[in-house]
Amino acid sequence: QVQLVESGGGLVQAGGSLRLSCAASGRTFSSYGMGWFRQAPGKDREFVATIGRSGGTTYSADSVRGRFTISRDNAKSTLYLQMNSLKPEDTAVYYCAAGLGGVRSQAYTYWGQGTQVTVSS
Repeated sequence: QVQLVESGGGLVQAGGSLRLSCAASGRTFSSYGMGWFRQAPGKDREFVATIGRSGGTTYSADSVRGRFTISRDNAKSTLYLQMNSLKPEDTAVYYCAAGLGGVRSQAYTYWGQGTQVTVSS
């Protein structure tokens, strides 16, 4: 079992930045590929970014590439998402997930409760 707790969400103006964190506890954090997903009201959950177990491999959705950066600190069992140049369309609940990694939500076994990010225009 892995427990995931996100933090760092909030209200920010367009063009601003936020840094999300996801603290993991339970089984060895470095054993899992990690990902960030988001879900806006009335929309399906969508992939944002993923990172390999060692942190050496990352991949981001086209919509956030160049603005968002995923990283991890295995010593602290923590996943991060640095979000810059935020846009109103980035408004969503952001979830971290642990599992095999990759872009498909079905590849992840464990999910956090989510943190709200709201970007005002």
